[in-house]
Amino acid sequence: MTGDDESAARRPRADAERNRLLLLKTAKAVFADKGSRASLDEISRIAGVGAGTLYRHFPTRDALIEAVYLNETRELADAAAPLMADHPPVDALHEWLLVFVDYIVTKRLMAETINSVTGGPSAMFAQSWGWVKEALNRLTARAVATGDIQVGFEPENLLRAVASVAGNEENRNARQTARQMVEVLMAGLRSTRPD
Repeated sequence: MTGDDESAARRPRADAERNRLLLLKTAKAVFADKGSRASLDEISRIAGVGAGTLYRHFPTRDALIEAVYLNETRELADAAAPLMADHPPVDALHEWLLVFVDYIVTKRLMAETINSVTGGPSAMFAQSWGWVKEALNRLTARAVATGDIQVGFEPENLLRAVASVAGNEENRNARQTARQMVEVLMAGLRSTRPD
């Protein structure tokens, strides 16, 4: 196979992956906006791909919802590595918690859709929670090791505190309030470190 032949053979896979990611991004926005009223045909139309392309990637509505949720959760977990590479440990933890705020706000907007999955979302949550917990534990351990913070509780409690604010449907400024909560938590973690 020549270089041109190999390139041509790779193109459909690259196009297919591009279409898959476009469908995930579009579905996230449409589900957040319209909830369970969103149709798969509408998602494919907005994405600019045929319905057949959508169904090749996601044969059912549940498959698409699950893929959107797991993709968002994987992106959250994967955000830890570049933050750790580019920032001091305590700053990496701080920045990642701000990414977590955006994740929770999106999850809240998609709650109706996520909860519509046949059999409920428990399996999705169980599958993805390990990714988030591992990222948080790595970030927290690095920040504790420098002596910049002290965490005398399970790091997951940081996420619970932020999620309780960011996920509050009655708070129209939930994102801003949750970002303020991150600042309060980080200040508390810094003030409890031993001198």
